[in-house]
Amino acid sequence: MTVLGMSATTSLDEAPSRTIDRCRSCGHAELKLFLDLGVTPLADRLLSRADLLCEELEFPLQVALCEACGLVQITETVEPRILFADKYPYYSSFSPYILAHSHANAQSLISERGLNASSLVIELASNDGYLLKNYVEQGIPVLGIDPADGPAAVARAAGVETLTDFFTLELAHKLAATGHKADVIHANNVLAHVADLNGFVAGVRVLLKDTGVAVIETPYLKTLIDELEFDTIYHEHLCYYSVTALDKLFRRHGLYVNRIQHLKVHGGSLRLHIEPVEDVSRSVAAQLELEAELGLCSLAYFEAFAERVARLQTQLIHMLEELRRDGRSIAAYGAAAKGATLVNVFGIDQNLVDFVVDRNTHKQGKFMPGQHLPIYAPEALVERRPDYVLLLAWNFAEEVVKQQKDYLALGGKFIVPSPEPRVL
Repeated sequence: MTVLGMSATTSLDEAPSRTIDRCRSCGHAELKLFLDLGVTPLADRLLSRADLLCEELEFPLQVALCEACGLVQITETVEPRILFADKYPYYSSFSPYILAHSHANAQSLISERGLNASSLVIELASNDGYLLKNYVEQGIPVLGIDPADGPAAVARAAGVETLTDFFTLELAHKLAATGHKADVIHANNVLAHVADLNGFVAGVRVLLKDTGVAVIETPYLKTLIDELEFDTIYHEHLCYYSVTALDKLFRRHGLYVNRIQHLKVHGGSLRLHIEPVEDVSRSVAAQLELEAELGLCSLAYFEAFAERVARLQTQLIHMLEELRRDGRSIAAYGAAAKGATLVNVFGIDQNLVDFVVDRNTHKQGKFMPGQHLPIYAPEALVERRPDYVLLLAWNFAEEVVKQQKDYLALGGKFIVPSPEPRVL
């Protein structure tokens, strides 16, 4: 039997996943389960037509809280090389919004830190060089580290020196021993992916100069809960962070969350400025106080979340079924991981949605995991003229609507699924 998702380095005799029994951050043994999304396929494992004949790997998707340190985490750890190294389909440069966001971040740090040709900027999970190329253009040395062959090759072609590997404490020591100590370390939307949290953060401390700063972006747990962003939960995302959990994690390794910024990107994120010297700003202290008042380390804060997810499922499926009964055609936009979570957890198959479109050319011609919805280029919206488009990539709603003016001019409408279904 062929099993989709088993790489050349992972055999059927090896366990492709393991279930944790302790907190990934502090090691506390009593995790409190508060959301069970069932058994789902890997959200970023897009399928070729030939793959449709294979058995897909599926894993439990359950979410728990550690009341000792406040870390929210899924309980299953899928082998990283299955998740990230084998035909990883995500390329950051396909989003103009992400490119503009990253350019502004780099320019701000160049000015603020006085970076020049004597500096070194390292990015962990550097993808296709979308961020580091802003430094290269200014003559500032960079090093990207990313395990995915495809995006790393694109980065190197753009002049971004890239090491194809997972970032670990061992690798950090090797790099530091060869003079690679960073003035700035970037780590955008990677901390959620890390199974060995303490090793990763310890590695950041090893690689960072005593005068350096680690600038880390990660989705914010409070926003996930408040805005019902359950579809950002999938096997790549092992952890979901509050400032409380982050502060405890970094302090354990001699690093301090000194400044935070709230960002709109990815449905609501935090940008953390982390340094080896403690100089905590009011922005951090105020957020810690707020989280303590809300009880963000207590199970009570999360208990109603599962009920809200179930209610959303009922509302969205009812809307789609009603449209189908009225003879309406429906497509979807965004073959992203969050879209895979939504269609698989809610059971949105080709009886409800005909196809998906995505700007990423690496995804076009493939099929979504689980429900096997075909993926086309965005031009299919104008060519096929579906009456409605379910916006799976709701975090880029404004960008998508601007891009699809021709479709809207034909009378098309977008459905935003969360926090409650609504038509744009």
